[in-house]
Amino acid sequence: MTVTGIQNKAADYSKWVKRMGADGRTLATHISLLTALFVCWQQSGFENPFAITRKKLMAFSRIASIATYHKCIRELDEFGYIRYQPSYHPLKGSLVWWPLVSERPSDQ
Repeated sequence: MTVTGIQNKAADYSKWVKRMGADGRTLATHISLLTALFVCWQQSGFENPFAITRKKLMAFSRIASIATYHKCIRELDEFGYIRYQPSYHPLKGSLVWWPLVSERPSDQ
């Protein structure tokens, strides 16, 4: 990926965080988890979908509770910030689709 492409992805991320800041439904844990998701997306070469693991995301986002993690990732999906497809297989990661910046989160 070119430097310009990476800069565009970072700009997209910045716009999503700004939208989250104005969204009364989101908390600091949501933003922290979205940041961890962005890091994983970046590490995957900005591929859609990209595989994630709960363990890695909880470490990156500093979310200590499994219940909080599941609540936040489910809500990010419900609110339209990501598309999440859980995998209930212990060795296979779940899939996440990063939305295009032109897509608006629901209820805004």
